[in-house]
Amino acid sequence: MTKTLDLKRLRADFPALEKSMRGHDLIYFDNSATSLKPLPVISAVEEYYREYSANIHRGVYEMSGRATMAYDRAREAVKRLINGTDGTGELIFTRGTTESINMVAAGWGNANIGSGDEIVISPLDHHSNIVPWQQLARRTGAILKHIPLTAGGSITREAVDRTISSATRFVSITAMSNVTGHMPPVDYIVERAHAVGARVLLDGAQFVSHHPTDVKALGCDFLAFSGHKMCGPTGIGALYGTMDALEEMDPVQFGGDMISRVTKDDAVWAHIPERFEGGTPNVAGAIGMGVAADYLSAVDLGAVAEHEKVMFHRMYTALRELGGITIYGDPPADGAEDFRGGIVSFNLDGAHPNDVGTLLDQQGIAVRTGFHCAQPLMDHFGITGTVRASFYLYNTEEEIDRFITALQRIRPLLS
Repeated sequence: MTKTLDLKRLRADFPALEKSMRGHDLIYFDNSATSLKPLPVISAVEEYYREYSANIHRGVYEMSGRATMAYDRAREAVKRLINGTDGTGELIFTRGTTESINMVAAGWGNANIGSGDEIVISPLDHHSNIVPWQQLARRTGAILKHIPLTAGGSITREAVDRTISSATRFVSITAMSNVTGHMPPVDYIVERAHAVGARVLLDGAQFVSHHPTDVKALGCDFLAFSGHKMCGPTGIGALYGTMDALEEMDPVQFGGDMISRVTKDDAVWAHIPERFEGGTPNVAGAIGMGVAADYLSAVDLGAVAEHEKVMFHRMYTALRELGGITIYGDPPADGAEDFRGGIVSFNLDGAHPNDVGTLLDQQGIAVRTGFHCAQPLMDHFGITGTVRASFYLYNTEEEIDRFITALQRIRPLLS
């Protein structure tokens, strides 16, 4: 049974929400860029640096042992969040989604992609899930294919059928757009890709932090996501992979902790996941990400998704009623299965998005403006950027009402 969010209690966990901005109570609507951090995460990172700031897997002394145990517990906590603890896969700590995707493009792609092979991506994706595959195609002579979008920027099953072919070797697709919140039919994409023997990576940067995630149910070969978008620290993320997919992947960083034996002329790699974690890791970040995973599990991500659905529809309806605004993305249908994530991207007619964002900042409202690292999608819409409001578990409907009032105030200044 899905819980109901206790917003008053939750908001008390986030000290940033006690601050003001430009003399107003802060409204933080830039959660797609990064989330605010709760006290348990802040305390865990501080505790590591204050009490046992040692390296892991190397020292026989107490502090190192404590750090190693905390790091290993964090890995298990993050795996539990995505239901990846059945032993058929493994979780690798990285610097974030970008590094995770690049690691697969280089480590798996270089070893398994050749001239004439097809790599399937989409214009919906973040640059971090486009550019690594462009580079892999250039290195190998592979063919890069894009799943076509509807006019509103969605991916349909029919478009997937037209794109994936018997020559497809790899598919990399977002689980949720960072611009419109559109969630492609990833279950169908995985099914179609596996039917032709292709591997699939899901960019879960926007999805994992907002929705219950089950890697076994998704069926993907790889899942990449970041700690800082799910209440954790910056500079830490994860790549989850099935063991058979990871065994096909070469390491891309070489050095300490990723080897089991080195001679003057050769080296033998360590077991997975250490094989892919060369060098001193971000121990504090991993610990913080683990605490964030436990925090979100306790809150219930099903409740978070339901809350954001309410927030999205309130914002979407209010903007439509306000008029003189273009909202990007196909209109949401009534059914829950057609729900877009808690992101609304729009433009105020006749106004530059940066001007809108600057005037909202003057009223204590934080939004993101620009092309959101998604220029192919901006090209699809025929624009250079948008204003983006994105919600999370601590945002309230009252904040949306204040946001709409702020837009009404600034409109005469921009006409």
